[in-house]
Amino acid sequence: MCRASAWFDPNAVVRQRLSRHPGLKMSHPKPESLSERVALVTGSARRIGAAIAATLHAEGATIAVHYRTSRAEADALCKQFNTERKDSAIAFQADLNAQQGPDHLIEAIVAQAGRLDFLINNASTFYPTPLAEVDEENWADLIGSNLKAPLFLCKAAVPYIRANHGNIVNIIDIHARRPLRDHLVYGAAKAGLAMLTRSLAKDLAPDVRVNGVAPGAITWPENGMTDTIKQGIIDQIPLGRTGTPADIANAVLFLIRDATYVTGQVIHIDGGRAIGW
Repeated sequence: MCRASAWFDPNAVVRQRLSRHPGLKMSHPKPESLSERVALVTGSARRIGAAIAATLHAEGATIAVHYRTSRAEADALCKQFNTERKDSAIAFQADLNAQQGPDHLIEAIVAQAGRLDFLINNASTFYPTPLAEVDEENWADLIGSNLKAPLFLCKAAVPYIRANHGNIVNIIDIHARRPLRDHLVYGAAKAGLAMLTRSLAKDLAPDVRVNGVAPGAITWPENGMTDTIKQGIIDQIPLGRTGTPADIANAVLFLIRDATYVTGQVIHIDGGRAIGW
């Protein structure tokens, strides 16, 4: 009669087998260091983008803080980073929906920082577009910020990222899979970004890894939301609570630094909400 051990070493069997074959070794790839590497985080002056920037900066990266209109917040964040570590952050203004906007942003970053290793496509526009009210301007704005801009940023950035063995993370949304009422265009754009993530992962392999993070209820929309609606959303979350920007930032850090054998994946950071509400 066999009795289970009170303590189990998951690598014991592997080590035992390797001992019979001295030529074989257990391989543990080291996480990629962020020291002296440059990360562009779009829309990083505030909210989730700022949390991502702060997390990567704390791990040694130099941060290109992109903003469209939030100049004061971007300058304040750069000042904070540069106080912590000299010459470790630069703010860049760009309208990513403008023609050549992505190209000019990448060119400016490389001209000032000398390199680009990581691209985190976080900038996004979010608002409802009921079918009876949606117009061409809504389409251009939402598709532009959530899908077109990430595509052309990737196109402009990939030569530098490939040369430096970097990678790309796209911030998607759980509503890329589950429709949100009256957000037709936003949902379609984020669904497109999810497919773009998988397509780029295939096309750019093995040189560049491309992954995505799909946040759930992390920060509430700034245009107002009643407590009743908020509670209704929380009731749909298996973990029974909202997340924090740090949850998203830590997932991005994992994909950039630690997940050296992961590409083409979209990680849902949503407390389980996407699995069945």
